[in-house]
Amino acid sequence: MKEFYTPGKSPVHEIDARVKLTFTLAFIIFLSLTPSGAWPAYILFLTLALSIALLSRVSIGLIQKRALLALPFALATLPLIFTGPPPRVDLPFFQTLGIAYSPEGLVRFVSITLKSWISLQAALLLSATTHISDLLTTFQQLRIPKLFVAIIGLMWRYLFLISDEVTRMLRARSSRSAIVPGSRGGGNVFWRAKVTGGMAGSIFLRSIERSDRVYSAMLSRGYTGVLPASESQPIAKNDRGYLILGLFLLMLLWALGLLTGG
Repeated sequence: MKEFYTPGKSPVHEIDARVKLTFTLAFIIFLSLTPSGAWPAYILFLTLALSIALLSRVSIGLIQKRALLALPFALATLPLIFTGPPPRVDLPFFQTLGIAYSPEGLVRFVSITLKSWISLQAALLLSATTHISDLLTTFQQLRIPKLFVAIIGLMWRYLFLISDEVTRMLRARSSRSAIVPGSRGGGNVFWRAKVTGGMAGSIFLRSIERSDRVYSAMLSRGYTGVLPASESQPIAKNDRGYLILGLFLLMLLWALGLLTGG
């Protein structure tokens, strides 16, 4: 597992982390408040995200690929197509079965999917241009509860430990497996499910043992449950200007969505 942060010297990388975090949260909030069916506003929100990605010199293809993780969660709104408000329209291929869909429900489903996809791109841009340590420091400076900050920091670090455990287990399994050339390795679906379940349980137990050792090592090095206090520096004048300009632009896009949405 590789960290998504991409080191660079782009203008986006050099902006204060507090400004980037505030703008990202505002971006997601304004996009979420945009009415359904505001297609021009969605296009402009996406254009703004892509423009920032180009300015930060981050791989747009990688961001688009990772942003597809929002699609499985958006599928939870799929029933809106069939349970949305009337009028209902019969599907051409299922008229005999009496299956109809709601055009307004379809618009809501597509709108939620697009908003989730674009919002995740904004979050990925933040993580790609801001190191995790800077984000944790920003959380502290913004008076986020210390326990919440500690949980985020530990969760991020343990993700890499668990990834290492999974990689070692897969490597060990491959080194102990032999497949006859031309034959299909492994058993049936139930056998594979049993093996996968055993590996998942083993990973869980190994993760608990590894986390205990890591936490003991952290305590022996002076960890108290919170990050070391860092001195809060004032936000530069240019960064404040970028934030004001960005918020004003988001308000304009949101207003456009109110005018064009359903």
